Amino acid sequence: MHIGLYFGSFNPVHIGHLIIASYARHTTDLEQVWLVVSPQNPFKQSKTLLNEYDRLHLIHTAIEEDPFLRVSDVEFKLPKPSYTIHTLTYLQEKYSQHTFSLIMGSDGFTNIEGWKNYEQIINHHKIYLYKRNGFEIENKLNADISIMEAPLLEISSTQIRKMIKANISIKYLVPRLVEKEIEDNRYYKD
Repeated sequence: MHIGLYFGSFNPVHIGHLIIASYARHTTDLEQVWLVVSPQNPFKQSKTLLNEYDRLHLIHTAIEEDPFLRVSDVEFKLPKPSYTIHTLTYLQEKYSQHTFSLIMGSDGFTNIEGWKNYEQIINHHKIYLYKRNGFEIENKLNADISIMEAPLLEISSTQIRKMIKANISIKYLVPRLVEKEIEDNRYYKD
């Protein structure tokens, strides 16, 4: 099976994430998309992160009715911070029957040379890119890329967290059940 890996903190997951994942699944040769929850991204401060199990639960809640999307906690079992190359190596060994590709924004691709062992990533894995405003796609590394014309929404998890702290409704920015979980558990309030 050809699986697209969409990595992120998902802090919290929002409809922009879900649109990208669904679009990738339905407009490419990917048979499934796995949303890989990163407990600690080496480029982000952990103090702003909701507990990884709570973030995992929110994604389960968001995608429970979509048979083509899965959530993965694979990075919970790996050393922190999470490095994409370690995750890819682990998944390739554990699920050798599958082919894994990456789904990422043009902003991430612009910075890929700063990633640990990025050469191994671009030499062994296809990358499905969606455009992010302000980040043109230049393939100077000769990576195997495919550009998706996915609909983009200017929504960020940072913006959503700020809205929650300011008691501003996040309705329509996250799935309804995710909004309810966030409210019921008072996530991002403190």
